[in-house]
Amino acid sequence: MSLNNYMNKKVCIITTDGRTLVGTLVASDNTTNLVLSGTTERVIKTVEEGEPSEEVPHGLYVVRGENVCVVGLVDEALDASINWTEVKGVPIGTTKH
Repeated sequence: MSLNNYMNKKVCIITTDGRTLVGTLVASDNTTNLVLSGTTERVIKTVEEGEPSEEVPHGLYVVRGENVCVVGLVDEALDASINWTEVKGVPIGTTKH
């Protein structure tokens, strides 16, 4: 599948190790290597941890294709309406090839 329709749009990437990255897709290739600008990593904490979730800024970020599990477009209005520090959840976990 081509990611051309996602170019210069805000995307969310779930990696094979369970990380959630959000940023603007600026480049990709046929092996799904991705380059994001304005990237943040969302670190969602559990209720038991008692700490707020975090958005860690990474800026320009490269994700190797072998580490990409899912790529999706972000609804920017909905995304902006969510206070990500208040979101709680459980870890996604890793995937196996």
